[in-house]
Amino acid sequence: MAAWCSGESAKPVFVGIYGAVLGGFAVSALFFLLSSFSSLSAPQLPLPSAATAAANLSAPQSTRAQPETMYNRPIWKPPPRGGRMPPPRAFRLTRDMVRARARGGVIVVTFGNYAFLDFILTWARHLTDLGVDNLLVGAMDTKLLRELYLRGVPVFDMGSKMATEDAGWGSPTFHKMGREKVLLINALLPFGYELLMCDTDMVWLKNPLPYLARYPDADLLTSSDQVVPTVTDDSLENWREVTGPFNIGIFHWRPTESAKRLAEDWKDLVLSDDLMWDQNAFNDLTHKVFGQPVEGEDDLVYSYDGKLKLGVLPASIFCNGHTYFVQGMHQQLHLEPYAVHTTFQYAGTEGKRHRLREAMLFIDQASYYDSPGGFLSFKPNIPKSLLLDGAHTVESHFALVNYQLKQIRTALAIASLLKRTLVMPPLWCRLDRMWFGHPGVMEGTMTRQPFLCPMDHVFEVHVMLKDMPEKEFGPHIDFREYSFFENPSLPKQVKESFLEVQLCDDHSSRCIAANGTNNDRPLLLTRNSTEQELLNVFSSYKNVKIIQFSSMVDAFGGFSDPDMQTKFRNRVKRYVGLWCCVQFREIGHIYYDMYWDEKPGWKPRPPETREEDHPPWS
Repeated sequence: MAAWCSGESAKPVFVGIYGAVLGGFAVSALFFLLSSFSSLSAPQLPLPSAATAAANLSAPQSTRAQPETMYNRPIWKPPPRGGRMPPPRAFRLTRDMVRARARGGVIVVTFGNYAFLDFILTWARHLTDLGVDNLLVGAMDTKLLRELYLRGVPVFDMGSKMATEDAGWGSPTFHKMGREKVLLINALLPFGYELLMCDTDMVWLKNPLPYLARYPDADLLTSSDQVVPTVTDDSLENWREVTGPFNIGIFHWRPTESAKRLAEDWKDLVLSDDLMWDQNAFNDLTHKVFGQPVEGEDDLVYSYDGKLKLGVLPASIFCNGHTYFVQGMHQQLHLEPYAVHTTFQYAGTEGKRHRLREAMLFIDQASYYDSPGGFLSFKPNIPKSLLLDGAHTVESHFALVNYQLKQIRTALAIASLLKRTLVMPPLWCRLDRMWFGHPGVMEGTMTRQPFLCPMDHVFEVHVMLKDMPEKEFGPHIDFREYSFFENPSLPKQVKESFLEVQLCDDHSSRCIAANGTNNDRPLLLTRNSTEQELLNVFSSYKNVKIIQFSSMVDAFGGFSDPDMQTKFRNRVKRYVGLWCCVQFREIGHIYYDMYWDEKPGWKPRPPETREEDHPPWS
């Protein structure tokens, strides 16, 4: 679940005739409008393709004969240019607003603040690509509300008065956001529509509405953190075998009396304690009574008050971050996934975004795919013995990861030197990562060994994206996900501007004969090239978009400037995280070390004491 900060920064005032008419409005309403009086022209941000937009430019059937309003305007159709924002009251959540957007008695809702604008646009884009336009977005700050309105995304004001920045999981603002979600559910259910409530850090891969309609007797269908499959087809989970907590990032409510009572009790519970996690409160309530199957509906169980009929959506196709990104459960069971929620990851919001990028599910701006300095990539060429030989142990896992780290370290250095964006290689792991001790992979899961592991299993993605002081850490090194070159959004002119680099031994006849004059052949580069040699060689290829090395083993001899070398080391040492965790130990995690090879006798061992428990760079 994404998190938001509280607070409000924009404080405009009315001008002209609106000030005379609406002078009695509350100060917050007055503050809202001045920022809205600018011309309604949106900055460039991701929008659907022309075909997608055209497919969704159809007004709701119930309002087709009525004049177009902001309630029934087709999704992705922006308001008229040069107009003014409607007054704040127009963005209040009402039954009429929901009625205008609902289809077949169902409304799909997410909410967030401006920090998650790109997630929200990605969420909406996937839904409309699937032909689902009965959606609404709750805005927790006025900046997001304005941006979504300008882009033709149906939006309402939640009145949350939150700031536009992101906040960390578990913070007071995280819990405040959770309370806002519960209040929103309580506001929506009395309108009498089925509610598919979603977090912004998930995407839809298949229209879920026909699936949800298969269970008309369910008061509530919820996703879960289940990692062990209880079914092998697309039926609901066997609730008797579900051990993972219910996850409130994806759940479907019907406006029944039992569901409304649950929502009301949930609201009372989270409002009673500012630090209560809304998901824990939901699980506590739904398990107050639990275990009696619904007669004739064995997939459903009586829950909460003994009357609420609950079903658990299968984690194989309503995927959490483990079943999708680590296990690939849907692929192994030959099922078509409906959704993926970016849980089970280790780098905050930045890690969630990167996971979706790795899966080519995130909608980025065009500039993301055409870095001004071009891109650098390499083939990792991992020996079979490191991947497949021997048992899957802590030692064999670190041997595999460390081999990759050393090559990535070299690639980061060359990317920094050439001012290019590094396209990360696929990262292979032998062991899974969790928050607690485990035997390598979770028992009962479908995790294969080795497996293509998400980047945040090893790297601190959020740290790599941070602006570090250049005086201490050298220049920023931009990077992209391993699937970058396979993304359909990559422009043809970038893909076709390509140079292959092969390493050769100094003074070998092959290296001496190479001139680099034949563009149809790979460029030959001597191993352990110096900083100046690299700069000289690649100065002729600044206009080439993609430079790909056949290997990074011994590709670079190191920086000649000691100050530059120190800054680079300071930076990349912080790029790696930890593996967790060895079983049956008080301290079970083991830190990755970007310079493990410089420490004779280095072994992957957990810290022995609390004093030793710190990253190798601290």
